[in-house]
Amino acid sequence: MKKNLIVILLILLVPIAAYMTLAKSTAKTSDISSTNKPQVLKFTSSMCLDCQKMNGIFKEIFPKYEGKIILVEIPVQDSSSFSNSQIEKYNVTLVPTIILLNSDGNLVKRIEGAIEKEEMDKYLEGLE
Repeated sequence: MKKNLIVILLILLVPIAAYMTLAKSTAKTSDISSTNKPQVLKFTSSMCLDCQKMNGIFKEIFPKYEGKIILVEIPVQDSSSFSNSQIEKYNVTLVPTIILLNSDGNLVKRIEGAIEKEEMDKYLEGLE
């Protein structure tokens, strides 16, 4: 009887624990406000292959922009009010979507889907 109860609890609790672990955001999210620096809003999902490709590209090229450009990663599967408000504000319907904002907070470029490293580097280089 005890053994059956333990098995039933494990069957119920393991998927819940796995979901909660996957749903947690490990990304840095900050308040998007008017700053004097350009911003990159990266809408992403942990289950998206193109998002994983873009994450690798950002890991390669973004260190040279640290301190110059603010990177905000917004996981779309996160159901926080911050994520939902940004998804609605920028009308994000697919991932990855990358929004480039200049230092005045105005939209400069919207990128939907994965792009090559050189192209992303060119966009970041021109962001002021």
